[in-house]
Amino acid sequence: MRLTRRELAAVIDHTLLRADATPADVERLVEEAAEFGFWAVCVNPCYVGLARSLAEGSGVRVCTVVGFPLGANLRDVKMREAELAARDGADEIDVVVNIGRLKAGDLDYVTSEVRAVAAAFRAERPEGMVKAIIETGLLTEGEIAEASRAVVEGGADFVKTCTGFGPRGVTVEDVKIIRSAVGDSAGIKAAGGIRTYGDAIRLIEAGASRIGTSRGIAVVSGAPG
Repeated sequence: MRLTRRELAAVIDHTLLRADATPADVERLVEEAAEFGFWAVCVNPCYVGLARSLAEGSGVRVCTVVGFPLGANLRDVKMREAELAARDGADEIDVVVNIGRLKAGDLDYVTSEVRAVAAAFRAERPEGMVKAIIETGLLTEGEIAEASRAVVEGGADFVKTCTGFGPRGVTVEDVKIIRSAVGDSAGIKAAGGIRTYGDAIRLIEAGASRIGTSRGIAVVSGAPG
């Protein structure tokens, strides 16, 4: 598979989730997204309003995170985060599922939590996109498949692999397992450790439909054309 820079940029969430990110960093992120044609910028919740104002008219979407990075927040807290993200202008949210409940086999909790958070977000943003982060580096192959089916049942539009703060980043095998589990019923956002054009292409070939990376410019710079 070969994608041009613009084709690849169109499936990238240009990401800045560092604890020390400043407003100036966010401004630069949005400028880069507009220049290179990235699908969205993904920023911490405190910067959603700023990113929204900066992205206005550019075609760049705004994504933020919920329950990040551990997923261990109370469900009501995640719901409130989703509501505030929608209020501030987020087009998409990436919510970390409760990994402990998942590891304990409580898939009903995972499904119901994703459903509640998605409903809270879409109450304000009916067309809003919801991605559920399952942190594949903490899961067995079987748990990855189970988690993927559970979050899609809960209304997630995408299964997202990793936070970037877990024990490892995404692998091609992670993506293949997720795609096998959910078929065509959901997208897959591959994230965590994606640094090059080759990394992105291998993940897309395995079934990923979105790429999350803080190295978006380096990734597309390796593309032909």
